[in-house]
Amino acid sequence: MSAFLTVSPTTDPSLILDLRDRQYASELMAAAVLHFDFFSWLDRSSGRSLEEISQELGWVARPLDVLLTLCRSYGFVFCDGTGGLHLTAMGREYLTKDSPWFLGAYFSPLRDSPIVRGFVDVLKTGKPGNWQAKNGAKDWHESMLDPDFAKEFTALMNCRGFIFGQALAKALKSLLGDRTHLLDIGGGSGIYSATLVAAHPQLSATVLEQPPVDGITRKEIARHGLESRVEVLTADMFVGTWPQSGIVLLSNVLHDWDVPQVRELLQKAYGSLESGGLLVIHDAFIHDDKRGPVAVAEYSALLMNITQGKCYSPAEYGQWLDEIGFETGSYHDTIGHRGFLTAVKR
Repeated sequence: MSAFLTVSPTTDPSLILDLRDRQYASELMAAAVLHFDFFSWLDRSSGRSLEEISQELGWVARPLDVLLTLCRSYGFVFCDGTGGLHLTAMGREYLTKDSPWFLGAYFSPLRDSPIVRGFVDVLKTGKPGNWQAKNGAKDWHESMLDPDFAKEFTALMNCRGFIFGQALAKALKSLLGDRTHLLDIGGGSGIYSATLVAAHPQLSATVLEQPPVDGITRKEIARHGLESRVEVLTADMFVGTWPQSGIVLLSNVLHDWDVPQVRELLQKAYGSLESGGLLVIHDAFIHDDKRGPVAVAEYSALLMNITQGKCYSPAEYGQWLDEIGFETGSYHDTIGHRGFLTAVKR
């Protein structure tokens, strides 16, 4: 087994990860200011709910929620006790055209950038943009079916997985109980399964992945010398039933999908788990009040552009889990603005 799977870093990588995770946030703000004059509109329409804004502007709820969460985390917008949204003094002074201190012109160099144009379309259609806004590119979901793209993207996720996986393995120690098998859904390179079984000798794991990523997963598991403890099952997570297991891990999976698909995957997890089985959702989580953290709100802007999803809150997951029949546990921070939520099958 690779020795470095059990050697943890001594410092926090958050700042370095944030440099990449926030890369789309300024473009989302530019789209709202330059293409829609959204903040002037909200000043005139103060007190509208998310649903009313969506209806009046013709914007899709998912990307609108991401924009409003970002603005609330920055302190540009606040929500009253009835769900009405209003500009703060800062938002009114600097983001509305009638203000003498309007800073819209400062964003003007971004007006026609591919990412800004992509956000304009995403807000109106809800459909993800092309990967990194490249001409002729496909969205992330389609791109992952291309072997070269899948290899590059899986390596991208794998490098941070060494850090996140070790932190998750350590934090889960007291919650695993006597459970012995982990089902890792959409597990990418298998790094989370690898770090978990390396830290917990009682565990074996199955990584469920579709082609062409499954081949990459097998090579990575072999590189770690864990073929006897981690198997790879080739399957589409949306098709058919999942194998029975004592633990289901959904790590950085649900944020790629909209609510109907998230609920579908949670229902599949429930069907897969044994009675008393443990579900672990490992991801970047928005606060329940949708006011941050800033880093996660910025990351959610990136996800909203390139995938069909966004970052969700523990409260949102908790509602869906309770409706399905889980007993939802508490949220726990780990490292790099990530954390996990657990639920037990009743």
